[in-house]
Amino acid sequence: MTADSDPDPAQVTVYTRENCHLCAEAIDTVERVAASSSRPVEIDTVDVDADPDLRERYGERVPYVTVDGRPRFKYRVDADELRAILRE
Repeated sequence: MTADSDPDPAQVTVYTRENCHLCAEAIDTVERVAASSSRPVEIDTVDVDADPDLRERYGERVPYVTVDGRPRFKYRVDADELRAILRE
């Protein structure tokens, strides 16, 4: 990235499962923060139950959120902390 170009988009991945109220809250928080971020944000949601390896890896530890491939949040997303991460 150069000073004249747009910032690279942040890649946010939310690992989730169906009927998970904390997952719905996490997605809502990520979408809200992304909408107000000066940095572009690409959001992916991944259903851990759709993949046996992911189901085994994450078990009941969802939602689990990574930003640019780095683990950042488990269970709850702190909006202020996510804003700070996106500014890094």
